[in-house]
Amino acid sequence: MLQSRGCKHSKPLSAQSCLLCNDAAPEPLLDICLEFIIKNLDTICEYEPFSDNLKLKDGIALPLEICEKLLAGCLKKSKSRISSLVNIFKDRQATRLRRVKLRYCSINDKNLKILLQHRLIELQLKHCSELNIGCLKYITAYGNKLQSLIIGDDVNIFPKDIFRLTILDSEYYKKGYIILAHNLRKLAIKNVERLHPEFYMLLLKPLENLTQLDLSGCSDLADLSYTEHLVNLTSLTLYNVDRIEQMIPTICKLKSLKHLDISNSKEENKKYENATQLLTTLVENLPKLTSLDISGTNLAGNGVAQLRECVSDTVLASDIPGLESRVRNPFQFLGLYNTLYDACLRHDIPAKLVSGNANEEQVMIAAHAYIDRPEMLQNVLNELFHLFRFETCQHVGQALNIVLEAMDRHLSERHIQISGSATLFYIVKGAGKELHDVVRIKRRIITTLLNGMFSHRLDDTMMRNGCLTLCQFKIPQDVVFEYERLVEILLHSVHGMQPESFVQRIGIYLLNSLACQVDGQQKVKLGELGAINKMISLISERLERGVCDDVLEVAWSTMWNVTDETPPNCKKFLENKGMEYFLRCLESFPDKEELLRNMMGLLGNVAEVKDLRYYLMTPEYVSVFSDLLDSYSDGIEVSYNAAGVLSHMASDGPEVWTITYPTREMVLRRMVVAIERWDLGSQRNINYRSFEPILHLVKVYDTPECQHWAVWALANLTKVYPEKYCTLVESEGGLLLLEELMNHPAPPFKVKQLARIVHENCRQYRARNSCESLLDG
Repeated sequence: MLQSRGCKHSKPLSAQSCLLCNDAAPEPLLDICLEFIIKNLDTICEYEPFSDNLKLKDGIALPLEICEKLLAGCLKKSKSRISSLVNIFKDRQATRLRRVKLRYCSINDKNLKILLQHRLIELQLKHCSELNIGCLKYITAYGNKLQSLIIGDDVNIFPKDIFRLTILDSEYYKKGYIILAHNLRKLAIKNVERLHPEFYMLLLKPLENLTQLDLSGCSDLADLSYTEHLVNLTSLTLYNVDRIEQMIPTICKLKSLKHLDISNSKEENKKYENATQLLTTLVENLPKLTSLDISGTNLAGNGVAQLRECVSDTVLASDIPGLESRVRNPFQFLGLYNTLYDACLRHDIPAKLVSGNANEEQVMIAAHAYIDRPEMLQNVLNELFHLFRFETCQHVGQALNIVLEAMDRHLSERHIQISGSATLFYIVKGAGKELHDVVRIKRRIITTLLNGMFSHRLDDTMMRNGCLTLCQFKIPQDVVFEYERLVEILLHSVHGMQPESFVQRIGIYLLNSLACQVDGQQKVKLGELGAINKMISLISERLERGVCDDVLEVAWSTMWNVTDETPPNCKKFLENKGMEYFLRCLESFPDKEELLRNMMGLLGNVAEVKDLRYYLMTPEYVSVFSDLLDSYSDGIEVSYNAAGVLSHMASDGPEVWTITYPTREMVLRRMVVAIERWDLGSQRNINYRSFEPILHLVKVYDTPECQHWAVWALANLTKVYPEKYCTLVESEGGLLLLEELMNHPAPPFKVKQLARIVHENCRQYRARNSCESLLDG
């Protein structure tokens, strides 16, 4: 581990672990271009004739650096299209690969062959369940340059049955090898069970140049005698391997070892007999050892200090019996996490870096050391969570990087996602305020969080943690780059979780915030993803139970926002029997002001769409709208919105008023009476992004009642909220239309008077702005 000098977010742990330092710089142009290409593969690729496989367009060739990032980015974005994506790299004249990491993808032997033909130097396979034994021949055929091979969980490529009968009859025994890769330096095979010890003998026999061997979680390893010929081996990892005692004699013969890991997270493997003697034997027979991990075992003893020697009146001692010989030659790293008798809490530990939970530094070191071990990592993340919960974490950038890396690597591990997301909440809420100015960091947090929420969307705790963390960001500015996926997750939280749960409530509030502040195209997308249907379903469920709560009110508010200047969504509302639910809610909860306001606001949006107004032209609906003109609910809001709906319906002329009752004349008279009782200084609970529908009514000279409502609305808004709406009136040509109205003979005096008020409000606003500009100057 390296020292990070001068970093205000980190202590001397790892120079590459502080996200606030590393990602605060502007995003490289290469990364920006690659992100665009990955989202738009048609810029460089095309489909092969009569095939679903992609290939590079003619004349395009990509260098190594781009190819490797392109493959990684494409797989991260769409693991389901791996055959098509891998085909891009079939042309080795136009593409080059050296290092390939495949995780959680459905790659098969044929796909892997294409990648191996690039003569890779590094290959990592984890959770690639469709690979089978056939790919071993490809590793041999094309692995002559391979230096690192990692075979992780859920990669079943090894022949588990070949030694079940007669060893001498085995095809692999006759060949004398499992794979041939003479240049291989690092080999990791993890969590493989039921393989005969002869398998490991055949596997390792031709790999005599190995310097690193990792057999974590493997069973039936016998005494490891088949490793004695690996004279260059400097690193041996036997994490979660049982019966270590019988391997000690062989391990002691590996004199080149610098790193030895015999840590364990399994309860049944924690205790050794004669632990101190065993540890002493290992350490004294491995003179080059600089890194030792005995986490999760009893090898550190019970903590009774052992006096080693006195040098110049200085007493040298070790609190770990068995490590007395290293007092004057301390380890670079010593793993003591979750050891019996709390070895990491001791004072005299002969090591420069220690993994444990005695303090923040030990926890950080443990997180780095065990980032690929979900069983241990879960506990480490819990330690980090408590550091943030009690506001004692000093190295926020480093901790943030650890949490994100852990969640990214272990997407399917529920407990890691839950613990990680809980920690992210505290980081984003308070401790990591600096990240709010760094777009790249925010995006990484949000993407990682959404990945976890999507993978565990049926888990109430994960969804709660995710939603609470998302609430700490600016909606929608910070999340718009993941807009569609976020909407899908929130819609699931609203409709797929338990009714009246906390997740449902917070999900619908977030969804409403998104709907309120995004543009028209994104509102259309919300409708396409099912927002209207889900809200109607929520409303139906509440009506069945006779419950009017905040979820019901916000469901109507969400539809109000989703339908704002978005005709396709207005149509979806009507097609999903929205008017039926409007009447049922009105009948069931007539005194709920917030509900009435939201429903009428939504219907105002529907009424603005000329092609949809005929849906509203029924005696029942028009009678309801007319009666609501007299409502005092929520100040003037319900009455105001009812008048708006009727103004739009009446603006189409007498010929489209197809009902006999209520009559058009009767409705218009009631509307004027309502308008004239409203206070022009009323505070409003409404937000207009455009005055286009209102300004359209200003031009309806054959129905001055419609003009009356429109001009009153402009007068009220420019009087109460001049900073926002005076500019909007001017920018959309409203003042010119009002001048025409004032000079026209048809409009009544009261309408012209309101138009003059709008003009005066805008004039005064301009004058104030001019004075403020002069003072500032």
